[in-house]
Amino acid sequence: MPLFVDKLKVTSPDIRALGPIPERFSADGGNEIPRLEISGLPAGTVECAVICHDSDAPLPQGFTHWTVYGIAPDEGELDLTTSGARTGPNGMGQSAWSGPQPPPGHGVHHYYFWVFALSQPVEGNPTREQFLAAYSDAIIEQARFVSTFQR
Repeated sequence: MPLFVDKLKVTSPDIRALGPIPERFSADGGNEIPRLEISGLPAGTVECAVICHDSDAPLPQGFTHWTVYGIAPDEGELDLTTSGARTGPNGMGQSAWSGPQPPPGHGVHHYYFWVFALSQPVEGNPTREQFLAAYSDAIIEQARFVSTFQR
């Protein structure tokens, strides 16, 4: 299987990579949606997708906090409100950002913010698992940053 990494980067002016996620982005602290920025989009990118996933959640598949599809392939801050972007289902089945809320005392959880540069548009609003199964051949490149949160 080829690696899909080169120049694509995803960052956030709100969350420091490998640092703690500020409380205001958590489910208990305001549930604000963090801003994301991308750079280094590869040639042929038709659309971008974003997934935020907590692999430390005590569930067999972890917990998906956010899925966003239909993001225009523009560099800089992602416009997740007016560019035709669609929020797909999170781990609770809701089409929304679900900020960090790990079980109290469960320790540090790691939150992976993935961006995918795709060669074809995503149809509908698949779950994280459905997206990865159906669109793995359309991933030109992927990038991520990781942050943490604990209660």
